[in-house]
Amino acid sequence: MQRQQFEAVTQSLIPFLVSHFVIRNIIIKYNWLKVDLGKIVSRVLGLILVVAVLTGLLYQLSYLIFRSTDYTNGDLFLQLTFDFLVTAFLYVIWTTIYFLYHYLESNNRSLKYEAAINEMQLNQLKSQLNPHFIFNALNSVRALVDEEPAKAKIAITQLSNILRTSLIMDKKRVINFNDELNTVRAYLALESIRFEERLKIKYNIDPRSNHFQIPPMMLQTLVENAIKHGVSNLVDGGIIEIKSITEDSVLKLRIKNSGQYIHGARKPGKKGGYGISNTKERLKLIYGSEATFNIYNENDKFVITEVRIPQGI
Repeated sequence: MQRQQFEAVTQSLIPFLVSHFVIRNIIIKYNWLKVDLGKIVSRVLGLILVVAVLTGLLYQLSYLIFRSTDYTNGDLFLQLTFDFLVTAFLYVIWTTIYFLYHYLESNNRSLKYEAAINEMQLNQLKSQLNPHFIFNALNSVRALVDEEPAKAKIAITQLSNILRTSLIMDKKRVINFNDELNTVRAYLALESIRFEERLKIKYNIDPRSNHFQIPPMMLQTLVENAIKHGVSNLVDGGIIEIKSITEDSVLKLRIKNSGQYIHGARKPGKKGGYGISNTKERLKLIYGSEATFNIYNENDKFVITEVRIPQGI
């Protein structure tokens, strides 16, 4: 009985030792994990055939050592064939699991690395927005200081509130649309002090859009861009109209402003589109090809900026 137990343990260890010290070492030594799948299959199958024969011979050696097989009965060939088929099947399963594990592990590391790079790029893009926004807002306040000090004080208070909110939202990947809209309302109220009757503001907001998520400062950046490169360049000023539409799991934003968009610039001779390029890049990093961005002229009097943002990504 004890001899049979030793034999069972020995034969159980043989496939484990062969797979770990032979198959695994060959895969690592020749770097098969990085070889194309089409080229590696034939190599692995060839290796399995060789080690299956080796394992069968080791089994026979164990039979001889423990004298558990009587070869006079003529079943040696059948025993060798059986051992070969069983061990070959086991090695196929082992190598499949081994390659699958390392493939998934490698793919997981790649995804984590890609996510980390995307997050760094997003943080860099967001870090560019606050100084850009603050600079433009301070210019608006500065224009009021000498001419209308009372309005300048109100503007400074509004600006501080906007900055406080934007700094909180800047730490998040996406925020509630309603929170972003409130910041935009405060910003446009600040600009209304400077432009007075030259700036007309319209809102057409679908109440259902309040539950959607968007990148922080995205709408704010596009509205700011519309004023800087559109309304502020017109003697009579113009309009800013913000519209949101919800369809199933998609939020559509439409910003309409007076002006004209020409080859990436709101006005000939002036470079524009900083906010546009920033927005496009952030949408791509967060949503990939699922989000869309489009900007075009309407009747040579207005610029239309449209953003389509999917939810649940």
